Amino acid sequence: MASAATSALIAVAAGAFAAHAVSDPAPRELLKTGASYQMTHALAALAGVVLAELGLPRGHTAAALFLAGTTFFSGSLYGLASGAPPWTGALTPIGGLLFMFGWAMLAWASIRRPKGQ
Repeated sequence: MASAATSALIAVAAGAFAAHAVSDPAPRELLKTGASYQMTHALAALAGVVLAELGLPRGHTAAALFLAGTTFFSGSLYGLASGAPPWTGALTPIGGLLFMFGWAMLAWASIRRPKGQ
């Protein structure tokens, strides 16, 4: 839960930085996109933790996938906005795949209840 909350904090900071400190439209858009996806998946990670606390252990796996996806997806966009080499953009789709796996795991966690529940 602390990692998800920290991720949300970083998303707010990146969005604020994009809105108030970056004048070039291309990096600003990269930062805004990264912040938007990071916030969405920080909240999704919190949902995964809540499911895990309710006895659905796959929720932890979903949360981990969302946070890993954020590292690749948003991290690569933040890097590109900051002048990282163009190959950094190759990491973005890896993050997108991790997001999709996370959503699939969250769906599975929510419909596959452990025995006795």
